[in-house]
Amino acid sequence: MRAVLTVVGRDKVGIVAGVSQTLAELKFNIVDMSQTIMQGSFTMMLMCELPATDVDFEQVRSRLNELGQQLGVQIRIQREEIFDTMYKI
Repeated sequence: MRAVLTVVGRDKVGIVAGVSQTLAELKFNIVDMSQTIMQGSFTMMLMCELPATDVDFEQVRSRLNELGQQLGVQIRIQREEIFDTMYKI
């Protein structure tokens, strides 16, 4: 299964490191990533492959929300099929 993760907030040191470290701990594989900084605003979008085992998506969301609070950014994660459906409309 794949998921799309977005990160938005003010740019600062450690955002990419914090997000990628947490995803590694969760055994998520980053298969694609795009980021940009515009006038101090940081945005990043990642496509991740989730581990083959059952993943409690709510626990993942909770952990990423906590990380976002620590880093001062907003982190959202959605299953790829939901993301694709939302943006085809």
